[in-house]
Amino acid sequence: FQAIAASKNTSLAVVAPGIAEALLATAIGLLAAIPAVIAYNKLSSDASKIAVRMEGFADEFSAILSRQIDEKVAQKT
Repeated sequence: FQAIAASKNTSLAVVAPGIAEALLATAIGLLAAIPAVIAYNKLSSDASKIAVRMEGFADEFSAILSRQIDEKVAQKT
């Protein structure tokens, strides 16, 4: 595009190769970006589900430990 500006010729024959190159670069960028975004969203969703499950497990585990400690304290007294 800099060569087009320098020559001050804006005919279609001069502009078309630059536009084609830009469109090709855009298409290649999209081919890389779209699968990456899909993969990111899938991994992010999976990580969120795992975090929810881990929180539930931690709550259950904490409750079990608390009950066991309370039972041991009650047995000693």
